[in-house]
Amino acid sequence: MAVFPYSPHLDRLIELALDEDIGGGDVTTQALIPPDLMGEAHIRAKQDLVMAGLPAAGRVFQKVDASLIFEPQGEEGAEATPGTVLARLRGPVPAILTGERLALNFLQRLCGIATFTRQMVRLIAGSQAVLVDTRKTTPGWRALEKYAVRLGGARNHRAGLFDGVLIKNNHIAAAGSITQAVNAARAQAHQLLKIEVEVPDLAGLEEALAAGADVIMLDNMDEAALAEAVKITAGRAWLEASGSMRAERLAKVAATGVNFISMGALTHSAPAADIHLRLIETWR
Repeated sequence: MAVFPYSPHLDRLIELALDEDIGGGDVTTQALIPPDLMGEAHIRAKQDLVMAGLPAAGRVFQKVDASLIFEPQGEEGAEATPGTVLARLRGPVPAILTGERLALNFLQRLCGIATFTRQMVRLIAGSQAVLVDTRKTTPGWRALEKYAVRLGGARNHRAGLFDGVLIKNNHIAAAGSITQAVNAARAQAHQLLKIEVEVPDLAGLEEALAAGADVIMLDNMDEAALAEAVKITAGRAWLEASGSMRAERLAKVAATGVNFISMGALTHSAPAADIHLRLIETWR
């Protein structure tokens, strides 16, 4: 099970978002809702989805009012159907209403990524290929979005520029060649750090193999070229298919025998899940 990324970074993100939304105060709630009104609210799924981000939603409400009680009703990564109660919330109604939108934003985004990812993973079930994400994430949300990808059943590519060498076309242009780039990276990287290089064609693949790359990204190649790359490589390096990955292509790409398929759409194009919050009862 993926571990939720609690961190000071999450609190800063929530605080920034609350400042953005509340500003000088929630004028609607302040005008309409008595400050001593208490209530219970339920957060429900309005579609089939994979649960992701409930701890973040709970943290939002805790930041708004520490007296609020937030109770998840399911496990992260579990599937829910329309009408399923994802969480129950009890406490001051003004705080519930003030935190509602931001908490739902977290849930809709993260459930959406986890749900879309699981759909994509199922398309390549039975193959040896592993679906991975990319760095095409919402700024500030990367740890959360990559967590949602894991809940969906895919794996994470590198977390950032700091934890993996990935030599792309502009690096190669600056270094002079694939060989020079791989050699320079090898001279600087420690022994546990793998060297990945992006290549646009089979000639680039041959050069990357000769240079000793550990992982080779096959960029925007069609299925025939991917299958040929697998034959040429013959297990000497891991192969990652990348570029223009859509649902209708995934099974065909996986069938070529590549080790990994990277799909930026897991994070940059996943549709938000349909979720709502409703007050169930109030009291004073």
